[in-house]
Amino acid sequence: MKRITVAVLTVCLLQTFAFGQKYQRPQVQTPTVFRGDTATQPNPQALANLKWFELFKDEKLQELIREALANNYDLREATSRIDAARAAYGITRSDQFPTITASGDVITQRSSRSGQFDIPEPIKRDRSWGSVLLNLLSFELDIWGRLRKATAAAKADVLATEEARQSVITTLVSDVATAYFNLRELDYELEISRRTLSLRQESLRIIKLRQERGVSTMLEVREAEELVYGASSVIPDLEKQIEQTENFLSFLTGKNPQTIPRGLSLTDHVNPPEVPAGLPSDLLERRPDIRSAENSLIAANYRIGVAKAAYFPRISLTAFLGFESGQLSSLFSGSRSVWGLAGDLAQPIFTGGRLKNNVRLSQAQRDLLLTDYQKTVQGAFREVSDSLIAHQKVREVRGERELLVEALRDRSRLSYLRYNGGVATLLDALDADRTLFEAELSLAQARRDELLTVVQVYKALGGGWQ
Repeated sequence: MKRITVAVLTVCLLQTFAFGQKYQRPQVQTPTVFRGDTATQPNPQALANLKWFELFKDEKLQELIREALANNYDLREATSRIDAARAAYGITRSDQFPTITASGDVITQRSSRSGQFDIPEPIKRDRSWGSVLLNLLSFELDIWGRLRKATAAAKADVLATEEARQSVITTLVSDVATAYFNLRELDYELEISRRTLSLRQESLRIIKLRQERGVSTMLEVREAEELVYGASSVIPDLEKQIEQTENFLSFLTGKNPQTIPRGLSLTDHVNPPEVPAGLPSDLLERRPDIRSAENSLIAANYRIGVAKAAYFPRISLTAFLGFESGQLSSLFSGSRSVWGLAGDLAQPIFTGGRLKNNVRLSQAQRDLLLTDYQKTVQGAFREVSDSLIAHQKVREVRGERELLVEALRDRSRLSYLRYNGGVATLLDALDADRTLFEAELSLAQARRDELLTVVQVYKALGGGWQ
């Protein structure tokens, strides 16, 4: 009894050594709140808890995102990688089970009566025999857990690949929304430019009439023409950017370049009044890139156990069971049954340092993925903080530019009134017009940037893949 107990304890200790340490999530520095979060107390609610179609209310944008999720090439590649990882897992897992094959053969032979061994006349020259067998081909007894660890590592690889696909979805939703808001901002800039051009052309017409009557000078005509050409030169560049952005959106949705349907205008999009960031600790569970990095780390941890198990002997079984007979008619009778069982033990003695270096390699790969995991986590905290700060500051910029445009519109109106009344020069009015045009374009960009910061916060928090 004591010998049995000692043997069991010895096997358990050896298995523990072979398996390696059990995986534990690495410790990371998790802030209490995100820097840039306006909340004074930790809030478990997060913008990322919303589904993407709950955040983006524009129906045309929603259609584009759905098309991208169905047709995007990067997403297709990620799905194929999952299929490949699952197949690799199935192959690795199959090593834990016996391989059983069936075989059968029939042999007919005629011997010479005057050959090396004479066959007397009464004995038949023709002989036939056959066999039907089930074969167990080298089934390894997984005493040290090598195969189980390899299977667990392959399963973790599958999970990492699945999380990588979710990360692609998050990026894809963000890219489509970003490109769409860029498109609507360019549309709005084009609208402003065309309206400004129309007003300047009308001003030029009036100034030319005044010049013909001797009220205005040719210099004032040239100054008005300068503004007209300045506005008209912006339009082709905007049209170019619009078509290129449409082409990019077409590519994201898996289509050839084509016109993109529009929904809400830039000014009709309403930003959420608050952008809750949630708890920093939840980010470890929400962001798919963090989960993917952790599953890769888990797989590497299992592979250390696989490498250590190679130090111990491999015990394999081979067997066969079936029937064999020299008379085919009686092949399956009880006396014709055959079976065999054999065991094989292979213990590494000298490998030139291969086993030791395999362990070192697996440990180094684990350490590399540990660093990658920690870097991914810290990078995620930074991205959230950057996006929250950007959202807060861009919102302030947008508010100030709205006030600026309002003031410049009034200045432009008063400048033209003073010019028409003969109190001020045309240069004052044209300068006010030029400044207003630039400010309106800057306001359009600020409105777009505010929308984009919401997208950035949503992506940084791990939203969009659900």
